[in-house]
Amino acid sequence: MKRIAYSIMFGWMALIAPGVVSAAELSGNVTIATDYRFRGISQGDRSMAIQGGFDFEHESGFYAGAWASNVTFTGAAIETDLYAGFGGEFNESVSYDVGYMYYAYPEDDTSPDLDYQEVYASVSYSDATIGLAVSDDYFAKTGTFWYLYGDYGFEIAENISLGFHVGFNAFEDNEEFAAFIGPADGDAGDSYIDYSVSLSTEQLGVEWGLSFIGTDLKKSECFGGSKLCSDTVVLSLTKSL
Repeated sequence: MKRIAYSIMFGWMALIAPGVVSAAELSGNVTIATDYRFRGISQGDRSMAIQGGFDFEHESGFYAGAWASNVTFTGAAIETDLYAGFGGEFNESVSYDVGYMYYAYPEDDTSPDLDYQEVYASVSYSDATIGLAVSDDYFAKTGTFWYLYGDYGFEIAENISLGFHVGFNAFEDNEEFAAFIGPADGDAGDSYIDYSVSLSTEQLGVEWGLSFIGTDLKKSECFGGSKLCSDTVVLSLTKSL
């Protein structure tokens, strides 16, 4: 359905604004992964995930897109992300990105509602990025949330890249974090850290990724003693469309 919608949109734009179409690009991707980890926590009960999305980019720096993945914590069994933003460069070494993201769980009938929104911004210098995302009412109505993260990636050999990531997840207070993370043995505080180390390469027209992902949460602090927050290795295959 998304592919048809984009085709109609671009056909209409070509009739009224051919200059806009020539300055824009539409791309897509599909991914198969051994787990869907978001900010260090498994969204699919540590099982296989099928994901995909479409992106529209204009030479002005404006972009918009949609992305979806299967999940297991909601009866709707799917997460759909809608986003739009603007990116550009201050100079040859420094770039920026600002935008808005809406996380939706269609047809989910749980209470509280799981949908939430974020605004985000990041600055990149050479191979390093520092970013911040803020939600006024995070997942399942758990209040104000801040996500501060850093990324660093570089090529270690021809067509092989190594990436590092660390993120700080901060909730408004201990009660809001407890509402998010579920029953815990003791006080888990109001924040946690996620991290990852990734290797990626492109072979046979497919991007292969291997990532070590985890959090600083103890098993007893993770959704009543689950392994959803534990360290794991994720293998992914992504095909650009």
